[in-house]
Amino acid sequence: MAKKWGQFIRKWMTTNMELPQDVMMDLPRITMIGQIHIYIENHRGLIAFSDKELRLLLKQGQLLIKGKSFVIKTILPEEILLEGKIDQVTYISE
Repeated sequence: MAKKWGQFIRKWMTTNMELPQDVMMDLPRITMIGQIHIYIENHRGLIAFSDKELRLLLKQGQLLIKGKSFVIKTILPEEILLEGKIDQVTYISE
């Protein structure tokens, strides 16, 4: 019951107070520039990385990015900047 109430309050605040949904709902923010650059905020950690694949843990599920020549340019506790040729971005729900 408390979990549903918390979700209701967060949704109400984003709608009525015009607060960003990604902040209030604890969602990832993904910014992609073409096929060469992707910036992900609000992730929960790195699961796997190779030059062809990046897998991140999210609050609900995972984010899988596939491509070629991947290089992590920046990695922080809740942010990551990936460069390379991005072919596919997939959300995997639990």
